[in-house]
Amino acid sequence: MEIMLIFQMILAATIAAVMYTIIGAAPGADETATIAPITLVLVLSGLEPAVILAFFIAAIVSCKLIDSVPVSVAGIPAGVMSTPMVEHAMVLKKHGLTDTSIRKIASGAVIGTIVSIPVSLFLANALIPFANIIKDYGNLAFFVGAILLALMSKHKWISLAAILPFTLLIQGMRFLYWEIGAVPEGTTVSTSFFLAITIGPVLLTLFELLNKDKRNGMKHYDKKTINLKGSYEAGKFPNPLKILTKKEIGYSIITSLIGCITFILSPVGLTVFFGELFASREKDEVKKASLAVTTMEALAQSTYMAGILIPLIALGIPLSPVAIGPGNPLFNAEPVFNLEHNMHHLLSMGDYLWATIIGAGIAATFTFFIAVKYSRQICTFVFKKIPHEAFLGLFVSLVLLLAFMDGGFINIIGVLLIGIVAGTLYRLGVSYGVLFMILYSAPWIVQTIL
Repeated sequence: MEIMLIFQMILAATIAAVMYTIIGAAPGADETATIAPITLVLVLSGLEPAVILAFFIAAIVSCKLIDSVPVSVAGIPAGVMSTPMVEHAMVLKKHGLTDTSIRKIASGAVIGTIVSIPVSLFLANALIPFANIIKDYGNLAFFVGAILLALMSKHKWISLAAILPFTLLIQGMRFLYWEIGAVPEGTTVSTSFFLAITIGPVLLTLFELLNKDKRNGMKHYDKKTINLKGSYEAGKFPNPLKILTKKEIGYSIITSLIGCITFILSPVGLTVFFGELFASREKDEVKKASLAVTTMEALAQSTYMAGILIPLIALGIPLSPVAIGPGNPLFNAEPVFNLEHNMHHLLSMGDYLWATIIGAGIAATFTFFIAVKYSRQICTFVFKKIPHEAFLGLFVSLVLLLAFMDGGFINIIGVLLIGIVAGTLYRLGVSYGVLFMILYSAPWIVQTIL
C-alpha cells in the first residue's frame, strides 16, 4: 500500500474522530442520520474507497464512545443505540458516580472494538466461500429480515402490517419515475429513499409545525436548564482494563462475541436483551448498573463493527441493519457504487485491514481519552453552543440536495412523501431496521408475492 494512501487514511480518520466526538455528544445525534449523509457525500466526491472506509470506521467508533457523555451527564441519549443505557446511567448518577458511568461505558466500547475487529475479519473470511449462495437469496433474506426484526420489536403487529403497504409505496414511486422519464427505466432509486427514511421523523415534525392547531397544541418550553456537576480528571492516559472489573471485562468480551455472530439482527434489540440478561444476575444496584452499561456498550460497538465489515468483505450487499443504515453508502451510492460494484469489489483484504486498524485505532485512542478526561467540558460546549436544530438543518438540506441529484425535482417531492410516511410509521413503533429491510426487499416482494 502506498505511503500517500496511508497518510490520507490517517487524515480522514483523524477528521472523523474529531468531528464525531463533537457531533456524537449532541442529544439526538443518531448514527444513521449523522454518519450516512456525510459518508455519501465522500463517496460521491470520488475519494479513494479505503480512505472513505477509514473515515467511516473512525466515525462509528467515535460516535459510540462519546455517547457515554450525554447519557451519563444529562440522562439524554445521543442516538438510538444509547437509549437502553439511560436508565442504568441515571442509577449511577443518583449515587454520585457520573464519572464512573462515563468511564465504564467508554471502556466497554473499547473492549467491543478490540474484540470485534479480529472476530469480524475471521467470520468474513469464513463466509466468503458461501457468498454467492447468500447473495442469490439476498432479496429473500431482506424480506425474512424484515419479518424477524418486526417480530423482535416491541410493536410487532404494526411492524408486520406495515411491510406490504410500505413496499407498494416504494415500488410505486420507482415505477412512477420510470413512467415519466425522471430516471431511465430499470434504474433503481435507492439512496435518496434510504435517506428519506432516515430523516422521516424530522420531516414529519416539520410538517406538523405547518399545522396551526397542531403547533399551538405543542408544549412550549423556556430555555432548558441542565445541571452539570463535578469535573473528571485523568492524570495520565486511562487504561480501560483498570477501569473495569474482571467480571465486567469477561462479560464485555462475551457480549462482543455474541454481537459479532448475530450481526444480522437488530443492534438495539440485542443490546437490550443481553445487557439486561447479564446485569440481572447482580443484586447490588450500583454493580448492576455498572455491569449493564459496560456490556451494553461493548455489544453495541461489536455489532456495529461486525455489521459493516462482514457484509463488505464477504458479501458485497448490505445484509445487516448497520450496513443498511449508516453503512449504506459504502454499498449503494449511484452513480459511484451499486450492488454489483462497490467496496467489496474494489478493496483487497489488506485495504480492509489497514482502513479498519487506522480508523478504529485513531478514533478509539482520541475519543476515549477525550470522553474520560474532558466529558464535562464537551457536554457544556455542545449543550450551550451547538443547537440540536443546527445538526438537523444541515442533514435535511444534504438529503434534499442528494434527492435532486438522484432523480431531479420530482424526487425531492418523492423523498418528502416517503419521509412523512416513514416518520409516521416510526412514530407508531415500526423500527428503522424494518423500514430499511422493506426498502431493499421491495422489488422482490412486488415481483414474487404481489
